[in-house]
Amino acid sequence: MKLSFSTNAYRNYTIEDSIRSISSVGYTAIELMCDVPHAFPPLSTEKINSIKKTLHENQMEISNLNGFMMCAVGDFHHPSWIEKNPNERNTRIQHTKYCLELAKEFGVKTVSTEPGGPLLGLSEKEGLELFYDGLNEVIDVAEKNRVKLLIEPEPGLLIENSSQFLNFISRFNTKYLGLNFDVGHFFCVGERPDKLIKTLACFIDHIHLEDIAESREHKHLIPGHGAIDLKKVFDAINDIDYKNYVTLELYPYLDNPENAAKDAMQFINSLNLK
Repeated sequence: MKLSFSTNAYRNYTIEDSIRSISSVGYTAIELMCDVPHAFPPLSTEKINSIKKTLHENQMEISNLNGFMMCAVGDFHHPSWIEKNPNERNTRIQHTKYCLELAKEFGVKTVSTEPGGPLLGLSEKEGLELFYDGLNEVIDVAEKNRVKLLIEPEPGLLIENSSQFLNFISRFNTKYLGLNFDVGHFFCVGERPDKLIKTLACFIDHIHLEDIAESREHKHLIPGHGAIDLKKVFDAINDIDYKNYVTLELYPYLDNPENAAKDAMQFINSLNLK
């Protein structure tokens, strides 16, 4: 099992220090957050070289570019793909294009993004049309750079469950759109992640992992601290012969991300996975 750790838990650290910390725990890759203070694009050549140098020195890879958050200009969800203001939508579109180009620069095959965004008064139909139009503005950049853009369903946003994702993705005719499968998100909306992994296998190009409480409240917990049967999840991942990274996404643990990374790895090691 190839394990990665998302730098979005290290928002109080530089990207270079984040890489060194994650490496020291024993992970072989990071998921790079394309937001402040790590890698909000476009990046200078100097910054790109600094990240590459630190990765090389620590024998680390990048599992995925996380293009979801935009706190540099907004917050976790804004500006979204479905803002009523077209200028704000364009900010999201341009950010995603930059992320796709940055992925090519780093030799990374995927970029994850939010599933449209919060509706905030829009109908679902209106939101889906805005998201569809926005994605069509970036697909050519994904295809040109041979980088997949991965939609990440999330509770409370435009696309939050598997049926909505399947209905939406069926509208496109490109191999450069896929799914960032977030285990906890699907659990929050009442679905079985272990079963969905098999159902959605042909769309999955990257996996986010965290635990969730029995209440199914959308709050990311360290694996083993919640109610998800993660052994069944990992068995399902093995069953589909998944070859890419599973990234621990524990962004609430800002106070001590290294301890969260250690606890997560210890729990996963305790499962005695193949």
